[in-house]
Amino acid sequence: MQGEQYHGAAQALRDGDLDAAAVTPAERRLLEFVETVTRHAYRVTDAQVEGLREAGWTDPQIAETVYDAALFSMFVRLADAFDIHPPAMYEPDGIPSAVRTSSDPGADPAR
Repeated sequence: MQGEQYHGAAQALRDGDLDAAAVTPAERRLLEFVETVTRHAYRVTDAQVEGLREAGWTDPQIAETVYDAALFSMFVRLADAFDIHPPAMYEPDGIPSAVRTSSDPGADPAR
């Protein structure tokens, strides 16, 4: 999401707030699936995949979603392993709350 018209939705997604993001029900279902793949891939169920199909996503789109989520997870793990951090100019407001963990500096302790 780029451009001023997407600022609110992009910020809500960065904050992990799907309720505030202007996404369709089908997009929300896909984003929830991405969260499962990212955080607990072993918990993906046939029912989730079937729900994506019912929401209009095709098998190639679902597969690409899994590939993209896995690839980004790999990048994050590599960066963590080598203690690589983006320049501050890329994250002027700090680490987005949607990706903070309790071990991150400035993490929200309620997460």
